[in-house]
Amino acid sequence: MGLQKYLLASFFVFALAHLHAQEALPVKPSPLSVVSCRYKDTYFKIIYSQPHKRGREIFGKLVPFGEVWRTGANEATEITFTKDLFINKQLVPAGTYSLFTIPYADKWTIILNKDVGLWGSYNYNLLMDEIRFDVTPVAIEPPTVFEPFTIRIDQRNNMADIVLLWDRTSVTFSVQFIEPKQP
Repeated sequence: MGLQKYLLASFFVFALAHLHAQEALPVKPSPLSVVSCRYKDTYFKIIYSQPHKRGREIFGKLVPFGEVWRTGANEATEITFTKDLFINKQLVPAGTYSLFTIPYADKWTIILNKDVGLWGSYNYNLLMDEIRFDVTPVAIEPPTVFEPFTIRIDQRNNMADIVLLWDRTSVTFSVQFIEPKQP
């Protein structure tokens, strides 16, 4: 009889735990997102959090002009390359980097920084920059508005564009994969 009571009690504990596990999870205000790209034996991925516009003025207000931005929300956006490649025609060694940007009205500075695991851009260290370069932002024509901050990868064989999209702003920079050496 003792075994039956134990099994019945165990069943109820399991059933209650299972019912509790079925509750809907709250929606995160800046959910985690991952985009990736592969060309032959080289792979890269970008991990970032997606803040949302929510009626706010984004560039120049929420994200101030002329200041280092984490390029997303929460932790600094990170980009990982499994092999060396070129970004904006500059050789970038394989590894993981924080992707920071400095938005201005007429240009953006793109930064790959060797310091990773950072919360935001509060501890950004210029001395850890691997590369930095400027690109020109493009205004997105109404009525299109990107509510969530979005990173997209547009690949064409050994070339890819990394596109940053938020509100009515688009910023693009290029990646070129290095052809593997033939044996």
